[in-house]
Amino acid sequence: MSLPLEGLSAIVTGAGRGLGRAEALELARLGAAVVVNDYGQPGRDGSGEASAAPAEEVAAEITAAGGRAVAHLGDVSDFETARALVDLAVAEFGKLDVLVNNAGILRDRMIFSMSEDEWDSVIRVHLKGHFNTTHFAAVHWRGRAKAGETGVYGRIVNTSSEAFLAGSAGQPNYAAAKGGIVGLTTSTALALAKYGVTANAICPRARTRMTEDVFAGFAEPTAGNELDPLSPEHVAPLVGYLASPAAARVNGQLFVVHGGMVAIVERPRVAAKFDTAKEVFGHEELDGLLSPYFAERPPNETFAAAEVLGLKKG
Repeated sequence: MSLPLEGLSAIVTGAGRGLGRAEALELARLGAAVVVNDYGQPGRDGSGEASAAPAEEVAAEITAAGGRAVAHLGDVSDFETARALVDLAVAEFGKLDVLVNNAGILRDRMIFSMSEDEWDSVIRVHLKGHFNTTHFAAVHWRGRAKAGETGVYGRIVNTSSEAFLAGSAGQPNYAAAKGGIVGLTTSTALALAKYGVTANAICPRARTRMTEDVFAGFAEPTAGNELDPLSPEHVAPLVGYLASPAAARVNGQLFVVHGGMVAIVERPRVAAKFDTAKEVFGHEELDGLLSPYFAERPPNETFAAAEVLGLKKG
């Protein structure tokens, strides 16, 4: 019996540790050949000996288990680095089939305290990084289709966040980037569907090195071999599924995933509509229509969907 991703090749960004590592290992377990990307560079251990970069360690772990993998060390927020990453996948494995965008950083601060660099760096790594790799993957898939290849296969799995859905007060840069990623995903899904490519986004909740402060107050396993509800291993299977042929009809969707639970997020819907009785609205007419409407709504009810934070298995 063949594996679900046998014969396919994948890129996973930010895969040296945490969530990306779990995703890369899962794709490899399902049969994919994987390019493991991360920004970390080789270093030195305590004795001064050269040590492998995190991405190299994950690639070695995959090959030791009988899979195929190659490491790529570089920052995907750099346009040319993203080009080289896609080129590497094609050179090593003949084509690219799956792109998992996971690379990211945190620079948490309230909006009134945030510096320009804290804003720019998070937007650059998350949002621009997603765009860069998606652009070159899309060029690859479109080029193959235009050349007459039939049955082009493409899967994009992007990483958004509950911070975007719920409106995380201390993460305006991160929430904005993750919201932008959802817009990028839905646009890409529509643009590339005719080429045989799907694009979906996940909002994972996982305890990693990047999020250890964010989830410091969440309970951890207490005994035995119980799996942490916030373990990346709860997220990776959904990524594997979305990368597979089984998910061919899943496109332009947003999922929340953690702790043995997957939730599908509904698209925004129009809550109310008001028409002017004249040619153009004026202040008094808007006051007469909108003020009573909002007076009857809870004061803290906004476009943010804070209820997603309460989702759990069971």
